[in-house]
Order: sequence, then C-alpha cells, then structure tokens
Amino acid sequence: MTRRHAFAIATIALSFLALASGSPALAQEKSIVVASTTSTQDSGLFGYILPLFKAKTGIDVKVIAQGTGQALDTARRGDADVVFVHAKSQEEKFVAEGHGVKRSDVMYNDFILIGPKSDPAGIAGSKDIVAALKTIQGKAVPFVSRGDKSGTHSAELALWKQAGVDIETAKGPWYREIGQGMGAALNTAGAMNAYVISDRGTWLSFKNPGELVIAVEGDKRLFNQYGVILVNPEKHPAVKKELGQTFIDWLVSPEGQSAIAAYQVNGKQLFFPNAEKKAS
Repeated sequence: MTRRHAFAIATIALSFLALASGSPALAQEKSIVVASTTSTQDSGLFGYILPLFKAKTGIDVKVIAQGTGQALDTARRGDADVVFVHAKSQEEKFVAEGHGVKRSDVMYNDFILIGPKSDPAGIAGSKDIVAALKTIQGKAVPFVSRGDKSGTHSAELALWKQAGVDIETAKGPWYREIGQGMGAALNTAGAMNAYVISDRGTWLSFKNPGELVIAVEGDKRLFNQYGVILVNPEKHPAVKKELGQTFIDWLVSPEGQSAIAAYQVNGKQLFFPNAEKKAS
C-alpha cells in the first residue's frame, strides 16, 4: 500500500466520523496534493496564489516541494494529484509513459548565472552563458551544482553540453554537487565564493545574497518554462481527478494567469504567464 492509498483510507474514515459527529467542516474538506519544484515554493509564488485559489474554490492545496525529477517520481508513485514543474522533456516523457493526462504551459521566467562580486572567472556582464561556462571550467573556478535531478540541474547539464564540456569527465574539486534545493545551492555558492545557476524567481526572493550578484543573464538559452500535468487517474485511482483539474483550469484561466503576473518581490515580477500557448 502506498502512502497515498493509506492517506485516502484515513480520509474516508475521518469523513465518516465527521458525518457521524455532525461536523460539516471536516466532512466537506476538499484538498489536493501538488508535487512541485522548490522554485515555486521558495520564491513565495504559492504563498501568494494558493490562498486566492482556495478563496475561489474552497480547495486546499498541499504542496510537496522537490526538484522536478523527485516531483515527477512522487507522482509516478501516485502520491500527488498534480505536478507543476519546469523540465519540459521530463514532463513530456512522464505523459508519454502514461503517468500524466496532458501537459500545459503555465508560465515562464529565466535562469541566471550567479557569482561572487569579485568575479574570479572574469565573466560578469556577459550575455553568453556557453562562453561563461567554458571559462569557468577552463579556469577551474568554483562552481556549485544542485546535483538533484531538478529542472534547474537538468538545465545546467544541458548548458554544459552546449558548451562542449563533458562535465562527468571534466569535473574536479572545483565542481561541487550538493544534491539539495536552490536555496541551499545559493548559500553554498556564497560560502565557497562560487558560481551557480539559479532560476530568477528564487534569486529575487533570496534573503541572504551576501557577496553574490548576477554574472550572466539575457541569453535566450536560459529560458525557463513551467508546465502543469494532472496525474493519470487510470493508473493511480487515488488521484482526485475533478479537484486536480479544477486547479489546473484555474492556473491557465485569465484569473489564474493574472494572479501569477501580479506576484512581485521588491517591485519585480517573478513569473510571466503564457498559458495561451497550446498544451503539448
């Protein structure tokens, strides 16, 4: 029995108890589990939009914040109703395998290369992420990798490949894989005087930048798309199909898209809605 099935059984039992005791609030509770990325959580986006969604629908959203790879694995086990992540190739594979119903674009921002103000690699101000990574590797300047199969980690590996660097053979003491989320990676980079690739949303909401600054931004190869998928109820019967689809429909609706666009940190918009683009 998966944790999800155990939770479903417990919920049914509680509902019967609630009905028997005349407690309508417990009996009518509606909730879903969304497996998502650390960036949507750490940036504060969910803290802003989820209360708006609950006020509209009465549905409580419980978020499991993980790297994209882990979030998709959580959904593969049937332990989530919806996945909301940012690694399109992994998302499409998830759907092709039958674990998800359909993938829809929701919003985008971009990745940026963060580094120390002292700029030991001499790349600050560049708009060429590939050239910057080649320089970091060539000079063996400290670099922090999330190393957690997240969307950000996948993007980083793809960029090394575009730079013509086989990171598995090239990495040495200069390349630090931490196997943790974005906040931890930024803190590690600050402590090591190192470079790190971050999503812009987490960076803008990061409260401990210290000597870290944006070194490289604006390269079209740093585009960061987010997508949402309903976990397939035919494969995982415990999935709350109707409630999960209600959340997805709200995210891609004008109301949900406006809520995403309205979220700012220090006067700066973190995510840009683009659900009008067709689902893949």
